[in-house]
Amino acid sequence: MGVLEIVFISIGLAMDAFAVSICKGLSMKKMNWKKAGIIGLYFGGFQALMPAVGYFLGVGFENKIKSIDHWIAFILLFLLGANMIKDAIKENDEEKDNNDDTDFKTMIVLAVATSIDALAVGITFAFLSVNILLAIAIIGIITFIISTIGVKIGNVFGDKYEKKAEIVGGIILILIGVDILLEHLEVLIF
Repeated sequence: MGVLEIVFISIGLAMDAFAVSICKGLSMKKMNWKKAGIIGLYFGGFQALMPAVGYFLGVGFENKIKSIDHWIAFILLFLLGANMIKDAIKENDEEKDNNDDTDFKTMIVLAVATSIDALAVGITFAFLSVNILLAIAIIGIITFIISTIGVKIGNVFGDKYEKKAEIVGGIILILIGVDILLEHLEVLIF
């Protein structure tokens, strides 16, 4: 597998993190590049870590992870999305500043939820002629860049539409979770 293929895989893996980064940007009252960078580091770090873990676990663990990964991602994203909607409905403007937190607990849950598929990619890398160090570096860097840009995009959109945008962000998280679940259950949606 060449560098170009790894780049395309990296972009594909980064799309869930991009969508969630947009949601994080929606909740920011004012754009903060430091927090955007932290979000990018969480997502980029976990997107790089999971293929490395998958690579070293190999085939023996593949069936156990594949049977539940979609449920884990669905539950985490659904709960986070529902909480985001609930907060948007009940919060007032002073509370909004606290909702753009990049606290450890929230970011770990989001990073794990968006990187579970990368674990399966790492298992696949174990069977191919892939330089795992190069692959995880490319995956991590691309996800970092895409996620940081996603925060900015979400913030620009959120500035204009505030609470409605945050509700849409929560719905997007829930839909990403539903999409992951339905894709793994092989349910066809138009």
